[in-house]
Amino acid sequence: MPAATPSKPEVKPLSAPQKALRKLGLDRSIDLALHLPFRYEDETQLGLLRNARDGEMLQIEATVVSCEISYKPRRQLLVVVDDGSDTCTLRFFNFYHNQQKALAVGSRVRLRGEVRGGFMGRTMVHPSFSIAGGELPNALTPVYATSAGLPQAYIRKAVQGGLVQASRSGAFSETIPQGVLPPSVHSAQAGKPQVWSLEQSLYFLHHPTPDVSLAQLEDRTHPAWQRLKAEELLAQQVSQLQAKRERDLLKAPPLALRQGGLQEQLLAVLPFGLTNAQRRVGEEIAQDLMRPVPMHRLLQGDVGSGKTVVAALAAAVAMDGGFQCALMAPTEILAEQHFRKLIDWLEPLLSPLGKRVAWLTGSQKKKERTEMLGLIASGEAALVVGTHAVIQELVVFHNLALAIIDEQHRFGVAQRLALRAKMHDGEPHMLMMSATPIPRTLAMSYYADLDVSTLDELPPGRTPVVTRLVSDARRDELIERIRHQLGEGRQVYWVCPLIEESEALDLTNATETHARLSEALNSCGAASVKVGLLHSRMSPADKKAEMAQFVSGAMGVLVSTTVIEVGVDVPNASLMVIEHAERFGLSQLHQLRGRVGRGAAASACVLMYATGESGRLSETARERLRAMVETSDGFEIARRDLEIRGPGEFLGARQSGAPLLRFADLAQDADLLDWARQLAPVMLDKYPEMAKRHIERWLGGKSDFLKA
Repeated sequence: MPAATPSKPEVKPLSAPQKALRKLGLDRSIDLALHLPFRYEDETQLGLLRNARDGEMLQIEATVVSCEISYKPRRQLLVVVDDGSDTCTLRFFNFYHNQQKALAVGSRVRLRGEVRGGFMGRTMVHPSFSIAGGELPNALTPVYATSAGLPQAYIRKAVQGGLVQASRSGAFSETIPQGVLPPSVHSAQAGKPQVWSLEQSLYFLHHPTPDVSLAQLEDRTHPAWQRLKAEELLAQQVSQLQAKRERDLLKAPPLALRQGGLQEQLLAVLPFGLTNAQRRVGEEIAQDLMRPVPMHRLLQGDVGSGKTVVAALAAAVAMDGGFQCALMAPTEILAEQHFRKLIDWLEPLLSPLGKRVAWLTGSQKKKERTEMLGLIASGEAALVVGTHAVIQELVVFHNLALAIIDEQHRFGVAQRLALRAKMHDGEPHMLMMSATPIPRTLAMSYYADLDVSTLDELPPGRTPVVTRLVSDARRDELIERIRHQLGEGRQVYWVCPLIEESEALDLTNATETHARLSEALNSCGAASVKVGLLHSRMSPADKKAEMAQFVSGAMGVLVSTTVIEVGVDVPNASLMVIEHAERFGLSQLHQLRGRVGRGAAASACVLMYATGESGRLSETARERLRAMVETSDGFEIARRDLEIRGPGEFLGARQSGAPLLRFADLAQDADLLDWARQLAPVMLDKYPEMAKRHIERWLGGKSDFLKA
């Protein structure tokens, strides 16, 4: 008889809470251990109703005096309890039969909720409750970030299990050499200095004792918090330094400046001189390109600082060596603007060499696209400009040596890696550009694996932009001002945040604004004013046609969503109106403001805000708008934006596949960041095994994002 085929072990389907844990990224026991509470509840002691202040969270034990369902003004369960010092009414708007049964008259219950005093006496709405008696906890009760289908009781149990399992498996073993921890992880216990270990810190933060300073827990200055922050920052610094060292082992074609070559020819025909900053950054890039290892440089500069010409000079060096260069931009509008400039500057220099500038986007007709693919594969296209289409499988480069990515934070990690993979032998040099200046602390942490060049000087001829805050109640005055600007031959942008009605956000949509402005500006027998409309749902051809009319001056006003945020250059546009400015991020507002002030005329940016029913802006919105009025310096804007929002938005796609800093705060923890930066090379050089385990603990397999 044939041997019986062994049956495969049955895989049980995941329960809803297990799926929810996976969704939160809590896969490993160490992940659960590092899922820290965002607040705590003190269930370690009982209080009395008579001593409660209005709004206080209180835990009591009381007897149920009455329990009934009321239907006025809506269906609710009303329960009156007495703790011997006073009575309190409990209100439940959502309840089940078993809850009503547990709160039967005469039952003795333990309650916790917010006490409110009123005309009808004390009340608690939806308090938590259980049977009275039993021991009180001896530690604060953690409250965790959760999601649908994941009750607090389940996640508390899962986290506790994760802590125990991580401890047993050795996940908390020491990965930082003795004697190098920062002073902030030390504390004095009974007069003796004590260093908080990772395991001790985690157990404590999941279950802090009632005598701990809540202020120290909340502002994360407690030594246990400091230990976690130190570990996290060290993991970040070590992993980035390791990625940088690994990249330095790769090979890239060395590209040298040639006397009388393309770069010199380009400098000779440019209709303007370079700023000192452009010269300095150009030299930094040229030095990188001469090395046989891949350049990995971030070029940052404020709006209008001249990044495109620096990119063109770098491209000239690559093409002069007989290689190809690719420039990828996130939108067709931005890619086309680069294309127009680069054709003007470079095509006359490339033509005598039998070379061309190619254009590649997703909206191209098949015939044109096929032609461009052929030019790229043969090497006749020395420079390729385009959108995501540049990295598609059908695109085969002849000998790519330099990849330039504009607005790099708008691209995902996979997209950047795909562009790098287009080189047949070795790695291309990478130049990434960003018009969002990066604060120093962010560059030190999230961009520690990159070399950063900064254009900190604007070319001459840029006129300062005056920024004004205006309530939406003054819309009619604003339209009069627009009419005046148009009368002087100027053009105007009007930016809206949405293109269709949303019940969640009471915002005027772009289509309605377009109709209202068209009517207002073409009434009263005034000369006809063309008002255009541009939004993300239009076809590329329609966007191109609408934009072309505005660039040519045939259109007076362009109503747009934020698709004109970067790259659009119309020197005759002198007024930018941003509707519902309170809804935009600070860097986005700064980018939009940079669309005006590009010509000789005095320019203005009007931030129109809606105060709503309350008549007041939120404090965050107020801070953003105040920063816009007070400064036009992109680096100061970036610093304030980091303070207001934290690092997440700055990183864009750098966060794809990688966790943001969960515990450390770059604004508060500069000392810890400096400590981690100094220790990182020591870890890799002297303690490589410890460094490997440290990265694995904190990043798992998520450090691939550094390769992009």
